Amino acid sequence: MSQLPWQHPERVAALMSALRERILILDGGMGTMLQGHSLDEASFRGDRFAEGHDSLHHHDHPGSCDLKGNNDLLVLTKPEIIRGVHEAYLDAGADLVETNTFNATRISQADYHLEHLAYELNKAGAALARAACDAFQTPEKPRFVIGVLGPTSRTASLSPDVNDPGFRNVTFEELVTNYTESASGLIDGGADVLMVETIFDTLNAKAALFAISEVFQQRGFRLPVMISGTITDRSGRTLSGQTAEAFYYSVQHARPLSVGLNCALGAADLRPHVQTLAQSAGCFISTHPNAGLPNAFGEYDETPEQMASVIGGFARDGLLNLVGGCCGTTPAHIRAIAQAVSQYAPRSLPGDAQQAA
Repeated sequence: MSQLPWQHPERVAALMSALRERILILDGGMGTMLQGHSLDEASFRGDRFAEGHDSLHHHDHPGSCDLKGNNDLLVLTKPEIIRGVHEAYLDAGADLVETNTFNATRISQADYHLEHLAYELNKAGAALARAACDAFQTPEKPRFVIGVLGPTSRTASLSPDVNDPGFRNVTFEELVTNYTESASGLIDGGADVLMVETIFDTLNAKAALFAISEVFQQRGFRLPVMISGTITDRSGRTLSGQTAEAFYYSVQHARPLSVGLNCALGAADLRPHVQTLAQSAGCFISTHPNAGLPNAFGEYDETPEQMASVIGGFARDGLLNLVGGCCGTTPAHIRAIAQAVSQYAPRSLPGDAQQAA
């Protein structure tokens, strides 16, 4: 993979230059923003999947399953809302925005009987983010699209049946097939970078990284790859049992642009694990924490000022290259974070290593 040329060498050069100049800003939560629209079943269905629509009698959707909550589908049924979210984060100062494709794999879309849309969802999601970035970027401040590959709703390392620890409901090969299709859609839609994110099972991530490598080989070019795991609780380990350091060493063979952590914890609880990565990794470091831990109602209470204050400490101590927000964060959080880290230099790579190059 590392021997292939970049698809867009000029954009990679711009990204690498920006990373060495300053801490880059990722966007914030997509789901948080979508909740504010209070979308109903009809909104998720749009015209294409509307009750009684002719398409229900064809291949698009059988009509027997609710689609509310399938946020990825909104890239097709409410594209103006998704682009509006991207633009709100770009306006708040984001240098990179993530595609609304977290669950756009066949495995995850099967819950809605929409697995046949996986490629289309990824291509459309990347195209929406591309259009938003192109509208906001300037020569002084380029904007970049991160094509998101989520963890899927299954785990290759653990059994979903406590009475049968050897059972698996997905194979490595199935995951590779899923990720190959989704990555292809993201590339065709205009992604600048691919990110395997919210990794709770490193074996799933390895399937994604293998699929990405195969897609690059088939196409004869590559994109930078970001990797972001999730520490599932205060034990400091991923769901499949690895510490942050062990996780990094498990995926460093992919020569990622960055490695980092997101979701599950707020910034304060995530800090020691980000610090471990910053001390271990020979690539750039990213983090996009939640706005604290959820309260009894599943809501996130950490204000933009509170979150920015903690993350400012990350930057002051030289731990960061890219930073944004996950669950519970909004453009206000991203604006505050951008301001808090702007006065600090980005983390220097050990020996100025060039893992991605």
